[in-house]
Amino acid sequence: MVYQQSFSEDAFQEIFPEEVERWRQRGARIVDVRERWEYEGGHLPGARNVPLGELPERVEELRGSPVVLVCASGNRSEGAARFLSRSGFGEVANLLGGTAGWAQRGRPLE
Repeated sequence: MVYQQSFSEDAFQEIFPEEVERWRQRGARIVDVRERWEYEGGHLPGARNVPLGELPERVEELRGSPVVLVCASGNRSEGAARFLSRSGFGEVANLLGGTAGWAQRGRPLE
C-alpha cells in the first residue's frame, strides 16, 4: 500500500519495505540520509549514503532517476523526501519505518 503525501508543493510517496524492490526495478536509487557512522552500522543493500546535512549541496547527484529515501525510523528521510519534492524531483519515496522497520521484517542489511 502506498500513501501519497501532498501538502502544498510536497508530493512524495510513503512506501513499505515490501515495495522497495519494485522501485529498484524502475531504476530507483536508495539513498540513506543518516550520518556516516549510522550508515556504516548497517544499511539497505545497495544504498548510497548522503547525510541529511549534505543533501542540499549534493542534490544534483541524485537527479535523473526515482529516489527512495531511508533513515533510522523514517523521520529524517521524510524531511529529505519533502526537500527533494520541493526541488523538482518527480518520483520520490520515503521508506516507512526506516532501517529499523526494514530489519524488523527480516530483511538483510549490509
